[in-house]
Amino acid sequence: MTTTPASRPIPLNDTRPQYEAIGAQVRAAMDAVLERSWFILGQEVAAFEREFAAFCRTGHAVGVSNGTDAIHIAVRALGLGPGDEVILPTHTATFSALGVSMAGAVPRLVDVEPDTGNIDAAQIEAAITPATKAIMPVHLYGQAADMDPIRAIAAQHGLAVIEDAAQAHGATYRGATVGSLGRIGCFSFYPTKNLGAYGDGGAVTTDDPGLAEIMRELRHGGQHDRYHHVRLGFCNRLDEIQAAVLRVKLPYLAGWNAARAERAAHYTRLLAKAGNPVEPLAIRDYGQPVYHLYVVKTPDRRTELMAALKAAGIDSYIHYPVPVHLQEAYRFLGHGPGSFPVAEDLAARIVSLPLYPELPLEDVERIVQTIVTFYS
Repeated sequence: MTTTPASRPIPLNDTRPQYEAIGAQVRAAMDAVLERSWFILGQEVAAFEREFAAFCRTGHAVGVSNGTDAIHIAVRALGLGPGDEVILPTHTATFSALGVSMAGAVPRLVDVEPDTGNIDAAQIEAAITPATKAIMPVHLYGQAADMDPIRAIAAQHGLAVIEDAAQAHGATYRGATVGSLGRIGCFSFYPTKNLGAYGDGGAVTTDDPGLAEIMRELRHGGQHDRYHHVRLGFCNRLDEIQAAVLRVKLPYLAGWNAARAERAAHYTRLLAKAGNPVEPLAIRDYGQPVYHLYVVKTPDRRTELMAALKAAGIDSYIHYPVPVHLQEAYRFLGHGPGSFPVAEDLAARIVSLPLYPELPLEDVERIVQTIVTFYS
């Protein structure tokens, strides 16, 4: 391994190199919006929706205010509300469940696969009740969930499939792009996502023109046309400046995803070569992940490992330390410790290591060397 100066910090994520590369284009796009002085639902949003739908290979994309609102609008567009249940994994960002709750529906939680962290399709059927109306797999950390068995269960029981693709822009499953695998796909453009805005943003995708129209109405106060509210809607619009930023970035996304994959592969090779007890999460052979995060499972002493990384100037993080079923806000679901043992074990062992497209490969080597040194 080569080495880099131990004094130079390595951040978990860094959006500055990206801005340095395309900042002139971004500023020009933002200036064009400012000069037009049209900031809400104008030509940039319309153009981005067309371009993002093409990227996802769906008939429609609808820009919304953030990823949580994308889930909320998706659930509402399907006509779900109080008394209805949506099945989703307990190992995810709690915002996944909050989007369901915002519609008045109830998250019905299931456990996850121990080697990927994605929803365990084998446990879905047992969670179905007469109130279940939809299944929402989360394409966690940038890898698609195993969609074939999920869609088969949904078809058998007459359930809708909503994809939480907030971390998986461009990931594929058996040749199909995530966001095209269910009735509706939900995306976040939080600044550190693979495709990130310079603020909040989100989108929903679908091949159903009727659903697309409902979601356009819901995000804009329920209006079908100006001042004619045909349903109870919300104020959840993607703004013109963020759409302009996203339009500049979208053509670069495939290259950025490839760069993430290169760095993830370097991590995996080096960890395997070192015979280190830290174990990367598994990658399935049914598709191409986009490595929003590089997550490993520690055998023990996670807190001490993270302290050693910090002492070496290396950031690390836990995505996510508390499963949904153990969150105070979801105590009413009636779960406690031990309810979902796989998710609880993952939450106690996982660590996210630095990963972004411009991360120097020698920094990956320094990170792995620090881990090897700690466990030896």
